[in-house]
Amino acid sequence: MRLIKQIPHPRYLIQVHSYNGKYILKITLDEYEQIFKINEEIAPSIETIEKMIQTDILPNCLNRFIEMRSDLNLSLKKNKI
Repeated sequence: MRLIKQIPHPRYLIQVHSYNGKYILKITLDEYEQIFKINEEIAPSIETIEKMIQTDILPNCLNRFIEMRSDLNLSLKKNKI
């Protein structure tokens, strides 16, 4: 897997990798990470990926991170860890 670009953002670590004919988009916040695998045929350029991130993906990322944290905390409480 090869890092193509790290996209600056005030809240998230956003990296785009290339691997096996796919873009691997990683969005990280603290210990949580969301990964999207996007076929290079669907998004032929890094500019297309950046546009998708801004318009379609990032607006919902924070909600998913909050849900991930809630799920983990609930599980920890349930299992008394």
